[in-house]
Amino acid sequence: MIDYRRCGKLPVKPHTAFRDDAGSLYHEHCFTRGGFDGPFSILYHRSPPQEHGEGALEAPLWPERQEARDAPLVGLRRRHVRTQELGLGGTATTGRKPLFFNSDLTIGVVRPSEDDAFYFANGDGDDVFYIHEGRGELRSHFGRLAFGPGDYVCVPRSVAHRFVLDKTPHHWLWLECRSGLRVPAQYRNPVGQLRMDAPFTHRDFRIPELSEVLDPDAPRVVISKRADRYSRHVYRNTVLDTVGWDGTVYPFVFPISRFAPKAGQFHLPPTLHGTFATSGSLICSFVPRMVDFGEGAIPCPYPHSNVDVDEVIFYCDGDFTSRRGVSAGSLSLHPAGVPHGPQPGAYEGSIGVKVVSELAVMIDTFEPLRVTQTGRALETPGYDESFWSP
Repeated sequence: MIDYRRCGKLPVKPHTAFRDDAGSLYHEHCFTRGGFDGPFSILYHRSPPQEHGEGALEAPLWPERQEARDAPLVGLRRRHVRTQELGLGGTATTGRKPLFFNSDLTIGVVRPSEDDAFYFANGDGDDVFYIHEGRGELRSHFGRLAFGPGDYVCVPRSVAHRFVLDKTPHHWLWLECRSGLRVPAQYRNPVGQLRMDAPFTHRDFRIPELSEVLDPDAPRVVISKRADRYSRHVYRNTVLDTVGWDGTVYPFVFPISRFAPKAGQFHLPPTLHGTFATSGSLICSFVPRMVDFGEGAIPCPYPHSNVDVDEVIFYCDGDFTSRRGVSAGSLSLHPAGVPHGPQPGAYEGSIGVKVVSELAVMIDTFEPLRVTQTGRALETPGYDESFWSP
């Protein structure tokens, strides 16, 4: 929900007769959030979007949430998960591997190796993918949206879509945002425009492009997810047949390189790196930047007891000043309830540093995270003890 956009052919007013050149009526499709009181878009289809049937129950595509919910709780331990060791496999939908989750958020990875042969509509939350490796195209009712390394790809709740991949290896961070995704409120002015001092502008966001044929391979099956139940729907006609749309709900891409961080005389809190928010989580972008320039400043994050949040970091590239032993594709979890901070030597060693090259995505969650079996299987032993001084 970035701003108002319009694309393709539209009538002068909503809810009025809109016909093609042959006189056939286009079918209006109001895509709303918050009932009819929240953000919305209106799409126009060649065929009625409700012409589907079957509604058969499908087996869970990723049952790890339920398995972890039923498993015994584990102790408060800092964890390092090497997602690099997860093999390629599945599609952008079937290959999703949850690692940590709570009622607000699921955090996982995807290493897809093939295209979806169906469309997927996640009725449980907005999906966010950080593309660590790989290129491709997201195809949905709203059009085609290209993506590549360093992009956040955001798909709103219940948008039917599928990913078409290029032939290079893919490695994505995946977030299912059950309470919805938004830009942090402090970045908007009273009319909803992004403020001039926000870390990004409206120009930084890419939206889908419409064409006559949105998906030449055109599967006619949509798998929908709601309350962690999966249903299969077969459509009479081509699923993606939009001729135009306008509104504020649509998929978008935001390149992490467009995030413009702030610098100060002394260390600024990580909330300054906030990029997206949910009701119970903050998603932050750490990008190469100038750091603290005041006399005697310590650029490395100070030890802290952030007693309300669990902290997850996905390491993408560069040298991360407060960690050692992690590499591109590593994921760390530092739980609330124990002090957080840099490993031995990093705090003092950062004095005098003026520029850092790190690239990472951080997620702070207010509700404690649970760890799935996949997360435990990829965990590196001894990480918790690596914070002991020699």
